[in-house]
Amino acid sequence: MTTSRTTPPEVTPVRRRWWRYVAVLLVLAGLLVVAGRVAWTYLDPTGERTIDRSQPVLLESLKDLSRFEAATGTFQVVVDLEKDANFLPDAIKGTRTLFVGAGGVDAYVDFSSIATNAVTVSKDRTEATIRLPHAQLEKPNLDNDRSYVFAQQRGLFDRVSDFLSGSPGDQRELYLLAEKKITEAAVASDLRARADANTKAMMTGLLKSLGFTKVTVKFTDEP
Repeated sequence: MTTSRTTPPEVTPVRRRWWRYVAVLLVLAGLLVVAGRVAWTYLDPTGERTIDRSQPVLLESLKDLSRFEAATGTFQVVVDLEKDANFLPDAIKGTRTLFVGAGGVDAYVDFSSIATNAVTVSKDRTEATIRLPHAQLEKPNLDNDRSYVFAQQRGLFDRVSDFLSGSPGDQRELYLLAEKKITEAAVASDLRARADANTKAMMTGLLKSLGFTKVTVKFTDEP
């Protein structure tokens, strides 16, 4: 007589049921994670918002301009500024910053300085002579969108100092140095000479449009 081993009828259904519960729990956990991330993204409880509490702009003064903007030069300079400690290596104390400064310089002629006898007209009103001052250079106007720090090396002490202060190093020195170098480049360029030529051409055309057939434009230092 032989006997056969049989699996109790309750074992397999119980195991299957247990795995179903686990699968349902995993699906629910995944849905909770997805819903949580969506809610976090939508609500953004740790996000920041910007509130502009600036005061209204105050108009301090008005003045009439009596000058001709004759030419504009666009300049770009790479400022390489390094600061070293006397007795410490650069890895401990010291900074080196590479800064791109970009901006424009305007050249203008100030008509308010023209003398009353600067314009002479012939008796038949066909000829006119005018004496003008030479062009001057305006202060460089740096473009903040095109001026930036593109490389910087800092020693350990400088990094710790910036971390404790909670703010990066002051960049005013970089902007001032870039303005100085751009000013020097503008002075050395032909910007003022081109402004003089443009002003001369403008005044010649203006006077001829008024009926003068012969126009002579001279500058104050010319005989």
